[in-house]
Amino acid sequence: MMKSRLFLSLSLIGCVSMVSCFPIPGDKPTQRTKPSSQATITSEEQQQIEAQREMIRERELAKQQEAEKLKQPSSGSTQGQTTTQKPNLPTSDYPFANPVPGKTGFVFSPYNNKMVDVRDIPSGTLVRDPTYPEADKKFFRVP
Repeated sequence: MMKSRLFLSLSLIGCVSMVSCFPIPGDKPTQRTKPSSQATITSEEQQQIEAQREMIRERELAKQQEAEKLKQPSSGSTQGQTTTQKPNLPTSDYPFANPVPGKTGFVFSPYNNKMVDVRDIPSGTLVRDPTYPEADKKFFRVP
């Protein structure tokens, strides 16, 4: 008697779970669509994150434009003039840290991806990573 009840209850549970997997006839499946790029951002935190991303894009665009200006040869050179050399740029430039979304003044270290406080430090400044000892000399630039 006990075995038959157990068998009956297990088969009933199996049937219910199988039926719940099938769609209801006449019910249309919902299609998920990608959010459009023109979708409005609702929360203030999301707006701040988007503003930070836009600032980073603008900085990188400005850096690319400056690099293109340095690559272009000066026009109007005449004979007898000597060409000037490019300024001595550091041969091994340090990586930039990544900003923490939603937390101004904090960045992720490019070496170990830990959060570092860089409030009141100007953009582009070379900073030593505080998570490493001074002997390792891990430096990065503030974005």
